[in-house]
Amino acid sequence: MGLGPLHTVSLADARTRAKDCRLLLLDGKDPIDERRTVKNAQTLARAKRITFDECAAKYIAVKRTDWKNAKHASQWENTLATYASPVIGALSVADIDTDLVVKVLSPIWTTKTETASRLRGRIESILDWATVSKFRQGDNPARWNGHLEVLLADPNKVAPVVHHPSLPWQEVGEFMVALRERDGIAARAVEFAILTAVRSGEVRGMVWSEVDLEAGVWTIPKERMKAGKEHRVPLSTQAKALLRAMPCDGDVVFFGRKADTPLSDMSLTAVLKRMGRKDITVHGFRSTFRMWCAESVGNSFSREVCEHALAHKLPDKVEEAYQRGDLLAKRAVLMQAWSDFCAVVPVAASVSTIHQAAA
Repeated sequence: MGLGPLHTVSLADARTRAKDCRLLLLDGKDPIDERRTVKNAQTLARAKRITFDECAAKYIAVKRTDWKNAKHASQWENTLATYASPVIGALSVADIDTDLVVKVLSPIWTTKTETASRLRGRIESILDWATVSKFRQGDNPARWNGHLEVLLADPNKVAPVVHHPSLPWQEVGEFMVALRERDGIAARAVEFAILTAVRSGEVRGMVWSEVDLEAGVWTIPKERMKAGKEHRVPLSTQAKALLRAMPCDGDVVFFGRKADTPLSDMSLTAVLKRMGRKDITVHGFRSTFRMWCAESVGNSFSREVCEHALAHKLPDKVEEAYQRGDLLAKRAVLMQAWSDFCAVVPVAASVSTIHQAAA
């Protein structure tokens, strides 16, 4: 056990320290453990001067590069500033306990359940970081399992998950007829999203450099994917025809007011509203596609192919480990079949459309 450098600790001091260590040994105590305990106590004392808000700022700074966009970081900052900071922001992070966490969450747990649930997770992450950083000790008072679940209502029962409203797959053909009558880039973006079954954000961020029309493949980089993994989208004949008809004023395919600016999310929603379809969402067409895969008579596409088409992770980790390919060839057949189905209009709908046009 070192007693300190010679230029700092004199020989007399060293003898005194050595004697103290021997006395500890006589009492059955390890002097190294005792010294470590003192240092930990000093570290904890310093940690008490670090507030929850300071820890939150440090955590966000560390994790900011992991998050896909600045919007995610601002959501963290805004929710913490609005709900957590007024209650625990100025307090030492070492003093945050269950009662304080519940005091933060209770006012919004039943009225803004989704926000409250996310806030709880964010507080838990910050306190975990503070513990690992030795700014606090003990269990995490914001943990859910076996802890807050006993004190707060089940968020899934307070505010059940509401899925995006979707169009029945049997009505897609009729809808596509009405959609194709709409002019504008936003309408074409909605149509392309339906044909490819991708998320609207991936369509809006699409650039020409990601597209290989000759090969019929659109490669979305991992930075723009929800799962953080590159996704290749096979383009059907209809999808390629749509792209060839698009103006190429810049690298952004579905641009907004400026050629280098993507459309906003509201632009796609506005298309549906102008069509009088406030009952559905653009994202809901992914569900429409999935239900068509499962329910349409004659479809024989496997679950793996359909889930890969939606860029979903396989639920079975072992299966995912072995299924390393993206089944592109099989998905190309699937997406062509889906695009062909989207072009089929029921006879009754065709007659109705003709009568409306005549009127």
